[in-house]
Parts: sequence; structure tokens; C-alpha cells
Amino acid sequence: MNEIKSGSVNLVVTSPPYPIIKMWDDSFAAVEPALTDLIAEGRGDEAFEKMHLQLDPVWTELKRVMAEGAIACINIGDAVRSFNGSFKIYSNHVRIINKFNMLGFQLLPGIIWRKPTNSPNKFMGSGTLPAGAYVTLEHEHILIFRRGGKREFKTAEEKMNRRKSALFWEERNSWYSDLWQLKGTRQNKGPDNQNKGPDNPDKMEGRSAAFPLKLPFRLINMFSVYGDTVLDPFIGTGTTMFAALAAARNSVGYEINEANCTYLEERLKKEKMELSQYNLGRLNEHCKYVTENTLKGKIFKYTNSQYGFPVKSGQEKDLLLYGLENYVLEKPFIVKGLHSLLL
Repeated sequence: MNEIKSGSVNLVVTSPPYPIIKMWDDSFAAVEPALTDLIAEGRGDEAFEKMHLQLDPVWTELKRVMAEGAIACINIGDAVRSFNGSFKIYSNHVRIINKFNMLGFQLLPGIIWRKPTNSPNKFMGSGTLPAGAYVTLEHEHILIFRRGGKREFKTAEEKMNRRKSALFWEERNSWYSDLWQLKGTRQNKGPDNQNKGPDNPDKMEGRSAAFPLKLPFRLINMFSVYGDTVLDPFIGTGTTMFAALAAARNSVGYEINEANCTYLEERLKKEKMELSQYNLGRLNEHCKYVTENTLKGKIFKYTNSQYGFPVKSGQEKDLLLYGLENYVLEKPFIVKGLHSLLL
């Protein structure tokens, strides 16, 4: 990430390739060919470690590019897989936590992202016989780390920008929970060259493995302010970048898959104007919240200075929301949004 100045990134939101998940085997093996033999020989533990050794330099570089007090949010799923007839879980989130601890990051309370499913076959194994089935893995982890101490906002301008970037009271109460239930995203229109076909429990055919845009959108609003730079070192189909644009932040990302790069530029052109709907939805949801609670006899002591509607706390009085008008795209995928106030 030589293009990024040291200490210039305010927030990292990313989801790397998941070691030991089959859809990523060839991607890891392209860098370390010995992985093909390790997997074929059933040496799962060795393959697991070699895959993580490919991710480690990225985490090390984050320490350089992140500002003091900056936050890193890493979405990662653990893997379940059989090698030589032996089934086990490979704990990707623990391995990443250990690396970040070694680098001196502060581990903060994280989030369990649980994916709702209506599948009647939610177990893995042989049905109702005791000791014959396994607990189904239906969640992923959002690991949250901080570089150094708590971020400081020192000048009057910085403090006001922070107040403008505030969350609504009801958003704060919901988003800062350690359990999120968000439906995963199936992106059949994305590039398929990294998806290698059915092989339960790692079946990912026809998918890009992208998380839903609401996930990075929440994290960006929770852990950054307007104008901040958000980094995604594994940009994929661009979900973090889109969320940053929707939240009126700048972003920078890296992607080695050329098919994804082409797709990302096309997606930007097609979907850029839809991104204003996310902040517009926040306004509409807040007005609904005010109406419902007013009918219940709830009292709102404060008024937002820009919109004139009631708010629960004094910290919401200067809250402003922006819509995307246009963007500037530079390379490598540096995206700066042009926003206007939502009224």
C-alpha cells in the first residue's frame, strides 16, 4: 500500500478471503503453490497456517497507514471442513486476533453477525442420533481493533464535524449491539472466476462472498466522521467503497482480481445515485420513530437545528445527513464523493 501515506487512514472495513473455505483455495494457491499439495494430502492445519501467512503482511501494513485512534473492522468467518475423513472447525477469527495482538492493536468488543436462514436442515451430520450431528455454523465475526488510544477531536471544527456525523439515538441503541441479524448477500451478477462449485459446507457457486451493504454502512457511521478516509485492502465487488460513498466518506481500496476491477467501475456508474437512499432511509426511519413514540406519550426534549424534528439527545441537535451527487475515481481505487445536504 505504498500509495497511502502513513497515519492517513481513519477507518478500515474489510472482509478478506477466508482460509480453508474452498472457494478461496485457488486464490491462496496462486500465491503459494504448495497449498495445492497440502490440501490434496489432507494436511489441513498446515494449509490453514500458510493461508494466514498470506494475510499477515496486510495486517502489518495497516499499522503503518492507520492514524492514531483509527479503528479496523475485520469481517471473518470460521471454516468447517473434512480432511482425510476428519471433520473440524478452523478458527479464522482467533488466528487474526492473535496477529493483531502481536502487532500491538487494542482488541475492542466485537460483533457476531448472524445470518437468518429458513433452511429446515440447519444441522450438519446424521440427523437426530446423539453425537452424530454438529452445531451449524450460522454466524461470522466482525472483529474490532483500535490503533493506539482513543481518537481525539481537538479543534472546534473537528468537534463540530463530529457532531454533524452523529447517529440517531435509536440507531445507537441498535447498532452498538454485539449481535446483528442481517441477511447475507447473494451476488450472482458479480464475476464468477473465483467461485469453484459445490462442495458442502463450503458451497459458494455463483456468489461473490460480498457482505450486505448495510453492514459496512453501519460500521462506517459508527466509527468515522464526515470526510474521513475508509480503507478496504480486499475490495472485491466494492461494497465497502459503496457504503463509504453513501455515508459521505472517502475511500481507498485494493483488488488483485482484474475481473473485479472492471466490474467495480461498471457498478459505480450504474448504481451511484441509489446510494443516497441509505441516508434518506435514516431520515424516514427517524421520523417514523418520533411519530410512534409521540403517540405513546414519549417526550423528546431536544430539536435538531437543521431539520426541525424532535431528537432524543442533545448530541443529535447538529446531526446532518448528505446525499451523493457524484464521485471522483482515481487509481488505485481512490474514491472521493461529492455530496449535498439531504433536506
